[in-house]
Amino acid sequence: MTFALRPDEVPDELVALTRRIGDPAADLVVLAEGNTSVRLDGDRFAVKASGSRMDLAGAGDFVVGELPELVDVLERGGTDQETLTRLLSAGEARASIETLVHVVALAAGARWVAHTHPTAVVGTLAVREAERLWAEPLFPDEAVVLGEPVWVPYAAPGIALGTAVHAAVRERLDRDGVAPRLILLGNHGIVALGATATEVETVTTMAVKAARVRAIGLGAGTLAPLGIEHARELAGRPDEAARRTLLGGSRA
Repeated sequence: MTFALRPDEVPDELVALTRRIGDPAADLVVLAEGNTSVRLDGDRFAVKASGSRMDLAGAGDFVVGELPELVDVLERGGTDQETLTRLLSAGEARASIETLVHVVALAAGARWVAHTHPTAVVGTLAVREAERLWAEPLFPDEAVVLGEPVWVPYAAPGIALGTAVHAAVRERLDRDGVAPRLILLGNHGIVALGATATEVETVTTMAVKAARVRAIGLGAGTLAPLGIEHARELAGRPDEAARRTLLGGSRA
């Protein structure tokens, strides 16, 4: 069995992060939307179970599984949705249908992952111009905190989405040698990747602000992006990199 219920192995910090992100007042998810995960020792990870609410999450609402088998599913290809559903089973519970998205992020180097469906962001991801709208940052902190998001056109949750995210992240890794901090899922939501729980929460929060700025800007006139080269230079400055590290909850 790939997954099992092991509440004693679920970090308290994962439960706390999940509840904060799931708070209805934050408008990041509703009902049983969204999921979180963290990498554990020994190529294992904990991920929210399917059908459980983030705002009410407890240690028993997560399942623990092993990364290698699911990474192999993505690398090998050819797995159908029925087979994936069986792999996600943990007896009475089942790992989230979006677990493969977490597998991609964790295998790419993230330790913490948060997948949400913020209303403000989904609104900008559900238009034909979505990829263009997010191609360049609009303000300095967006460039510094979010970096260059990876864009993934809409794919059905499950094997199709996992495969699409895997291909997009692999392309970014081949280009930059490091994983993105944000993945934009067309008509769906976002995935925040980080080294700490604070970092994925910071990325999520900044993505919401970036979406709101876009919506307000489009209503006021024509957007004036910073330009990708300037954004890269800004995000790479030592002072900004140090500030980003502190915002992520680490002095490393």
